[in-house]
Amino acid sequence: MNFPLKIKAVVLDLDGTLIDTAPDLAYAAELMMADFGLPSPSPETVASYIGNGVSRLVKRVLTGDMDAEPDAALFEQAIAAYQKHYGANVSRHSRVFSGVVEGLDAFKAMGLHVACITNKAEAFTHPLLKDIGLFDYFELILSGDTLPKRKPDPLPLLHACEVFKIKPAELLLIGDSLNDTQAARAAGSAVFCVPYGYNRGRPVAELDLDAVVPSLVEAARMVVKAA
Repeated sequence: MNFPLKIKAVVLDLDGTLIDTAPDLAYAAELMMADFGLPSPSPETVASYIGNGVSRLVKRVLTGDMDAEPDAALFEQAIAAYQKHYGANVSRHSRVFSGVVEGLDAFKAMGLHVACITNKAEAFTHPLLKDIGLFDYFELILSGDTLPKRKPDPLPLLHACEVFKIKPAELLLIGDSLNDTQAARAAGSAVFCVPYGYNRGRPVAELDLDAVVPSLVEAARMVVKAA
């Protein structure tokens, strides 16, 4: 790929890319498990469970396994407890990663369309972005339950292209995980990944991507607005 990359829109993942949400996700898991008298995984372990939505996160916390299915009745009680606890603590300990605000400012200054596409439910996405001060940066926010399909399906990216009236090749996705790279490749878009996020404990350099960027500031230096 030739740099600087010519694009018309940049789409950002949320958890692990824009915001360090792991502390609050882990705190909600701790409170949920306490409701059932069960020990909670460590915050580091919970961080490795992030990336496929709250339902899968809860199942991983309950089973200690990435793909196992817990008892159905227990899961139904646990997911309700988790949603209650996370909703009450969605921004208690979460913080914006270094370079995010400066990077978003740079993208906006270029005149690029800027969107957030996350697998987090809208009930958590909007309050978190508002609490943390990032909500107004985005022309478009797509949560995990906004459309019929979510990342790694390309639908959210293709929907963003329709909204912005651009081609998939004119869109750049910046994320932190396999879900992001798979979605971008399926859509026909470029993809950068930050190395500090939640890729299930694996280095993002192993993924099919166009660049590993230490921060959004560096990512902004690698793109220009297409004519």
